[in-house]
Amino acid sequence: MLTPRHQALLMTLAGMTVGVAVFGTVLAINGNGDDDHRATDVVTSQTPSTSTPRGDGLQAESLQYTAQTFGTDRAPVTAEVPATWRAGQDGERPRFLDPTGVWQIRFDTRGSSKSPERQVSDRERSIKEQDLKVLSRDNGTLVYTYVDRVRGPRMGLSRWISTDNGDSSAIEITVGGRPQDEAALSAVLERATKSLQLPDSSSRPN
Repeated sequence: MLTPRHQALLMTLAGMTVGVAVFGTVLAINGNGDDDHRATDVVTSQTPSTSTPRGDGLQAESLQYTAQTFGTDRAPVTAEVPATWRAGQDGERPRFLDPTGVWQIRFDTRGSSKSPERQVSDRERSIKEQDLKVLSRDNGTLVYTYVDRVRGPRMGLSRWISTDNGDSSAIEITVGGRPQDEAALSAVLERATKSLQLPDSSSRPN
């Protein structure tokens, strides 16, 4: 039979055991909380994306040009186009595209008895794209926007050039891209126009 002294000793030991267990439990809980806090720090400290916004337009000052010759052997035509744009087809209706396929310039060297002004009117009526908006139609140049079902908003600039004071059209130049590329597309069209060399070497567009 336990004496009062022995009973007091056992109760003291039991109290110490419970205290150690509770302390261990608190440490375990605090340890799990620290792990969660560290995991949260890892997630929130990730480096944000630095991808370039898709809305950025083509920059005219970034373009370099090279001369391309096309047409036929008997009637060659030369014009300067952006150096990185590659020929998608040649001959009398060549087309040059940038590597991404977003921008392009094409030529039609077959000529027409129609005046540039008539060509502008006919092209305007022939475009069947969604949400067509004609921005200008001056001096034999048609500028327009539309929505492509696959590529979204697009812009086109088509110019017809005459070598007989506007009675007929010798060549068509069309550039295409997106509305935000308008300044660069205009620069590409102007560069092609000013560098154009037609079969009659004495004739250059004004």
